[in-house]
Amino acid sequence: MHQAEIAAAQAYVRLLAATRAALADPAEAPLYMPLLASPIEEADEALRSAGLAGNEDRLFALVRKLQPSLTGSDR
Repeated sequence: MHQAEIAAAQAYVRLLAATRAALADPAEAPLYMPLLASPIEEADEALRSAGLAGNEDRLFALVRKLQPSLTGSDR
C-alpha cells in the first residue's frame, strides 16, 4: 500500500465518521450538513491523488485493511 493510498483510505474513514456524526440526530442533521464540505473535499482530493477516484473496489479493499471493523471483516 502506497502512502497516497493510505491517505485516501484514511480520508474516506474520516469522512464516514463525520457523516455518521452529522446524521446521528436526524432533527439536527440540517445544521451539521455544511460541516461535511471540508471532509468531502479532502477525500475527493486524496482519492484523485492516489488514482482511486472511480475505483471503489480498490478503495474499499484498502479501507478493510486499515479499518476491518468498518466492514465486519474482523469477526
